[in-house]
Formats: sequence, C-alpha cells, structure tokens
Amino acid sequence: MTVRALLNELGNRLESAHKPSQEAYWLLAKALRTSSQGLLLRLGEEVGPGAEARVRGWLERRLAGYPLQLLLGDVEFCGLTLEVREGVLIPRPETEGLVELGLGLIARHPSPRVLDVGTGTGAVALAFKRARPDARVWATDVDPEAVGLARANAERLGLAVEVLEGAFTAGLGGFDLLISNPPYLPEAYRAEAPPELAYERDVALYSGSDGLDMPRELLKRAHEALEPGGWLALELSPDNAPTLAEEAAGQGWQGVQVEADLTGRPRFVVARKSAHGSPPPAPGSP
Repeated sequence: MTVRALLNELGNRLESAHKPSQEAYWLLAKALRTSSQGLLLRLGEEVGPGAEARVRGWLERRLAGYPLQLLLGDVEFCGLTLEVREGVLIPRPETEGLVELGLGLIARHPSPRVLDVGTGTGAVALAFKRARPDARVWATDVDPEAVGLARANAERLGLAVEVLEGAFTAGLGGFDLLISNPPYLPEAYRAEAPPELAYERDVALYSGSDGLDMPRELLKRAHEALEPGGWLALELSPDNAPTLAEEAAGQGWQGVQVEADLTGRPRFVVARKSAHGSPPPAPGSP
C-alpha cells in the first residue's frame, strides 16, 4: 500500500470517529521516521509491513481514546519540543496564552524571579526561561514523575530551570511572578470527561466540588511567596475563573482581572500583591 492510500484510509477512519484527519499525517510520519513535510514527498512510495503494522496499532489505540501526544511522544509548546509521558499533564495550546500573559506582566522587570507551581512537563517554566534568559526560574510539582520529566526536558533543551519536588511554593519566596496552571476541574466533570483524561493523574486535573480547592489555597501561598508588588497569574476553567477573581479581590489582592483566551472565554486570573506588602484579610472578614 502506498503512503497516499494509507493516509486516506487512516484519515477516513479518524474522521468517522470525529477526530481530525490531520492526525494520520503525524502518526504515519512517526512510523516512517520522517516529518509531516517529508511524508508529502513520499506519497507514491510503498509503506513497508513493519511501519504499516506500527501505524495501524497506534490508530487503534487513538480511536480507543489514547492521547495523540502520548503516541507521538512529544508536544510543541511555545516553540519548544517537550517530551510527554503517561501520567503527567500534557501541555494544552491554551496554556501558551498564560505564558504570554505572564511575560507581559513582568516585561519591564529586570532579571525577574519566577515560580511555576505544578509544572508537569516543565512547559510554562521552560517557555519563560527561553523567552526571558535573564529570568531566574523555579518550578515545583508534588509528583516525582513530573519532576523527573521536567528536569529531563530542561536538560535536553539546555534551559536552566530549578525543578523541585514539593507542594505549592515548596517553601520558596521572594518572587516577582508566580504562575500556575493548577488543577481546576470540578469532581462532577469526571462523569463527562473525554477518555484521553484517563491517562493523566487525577491530582493534576480535579480540585474539589467547584474545582477551586487548590487554586484557593494557592492564593494564600502565593501571597506569602511574592515580593510586594509581585504578580500572580493562573489558568482556570471559564466556569470558575470569575469566582476566584472575585474572591481574590475580596481578600485584598490588587488589580484583579479576568483575561480571555483566544476563543473569548474567561480563562486567566491576574492579581497583584500590594506594594506595601500587607497581608490580605482572611476570607469572610469585613
């Protein structure tokens, strides 16, 4: 079977399963150890039996809900190629907007100190270091598998990011920006979650009845870890970002805003610690 014929067959099966036919190019390119562009130069060639068997096996797994990124073994994020592994949160395209937002917040800050909480693959921290080589960047995660993967990605990319195993800020402080894509899905979402989410750890996805248990705690920890005037930037669900923003404003955070993603949905929460460094009032206090 030629490359063209196999691509058509794979693409049709993907479309029938309501998945993008473009995935056929990526899967077959991986099976043939070439790029998607290189594949287009080989459309008339015959596909060897080994490569055909590999790509058909991958297709069956993909149709069963296995994430495409895990089949390919890597993902593109902010111009970086990051290794991904089962059990570690796969970077999503919308999180690139969080990076851009964070970079804008400290654009005029010389040699900023940045902390990425819940780093997963290291995506946000590494994208920051690449965009701002002068920044001093730390990253934390509670999952040792994620810590190991983030460190491996940092080493392979030659980006100096300090990755630590620990919850929230891991006791660190003095930051100009704390940025995070924390778990924000409500527990009820489990019933309707796509099958792809089954291959990522629950602790990186779900966060209480409204999805805000961890982000609420992060508000408190962030205030302790930030320098006066420091910024906090979070990615949340469009369903609960406005709620957390309202709570942050009520706790004394300054300049609280909800920013939209590229589709216009309210996804990012930005807040600033008072330049005087006074602690916010406890929730529910007058």
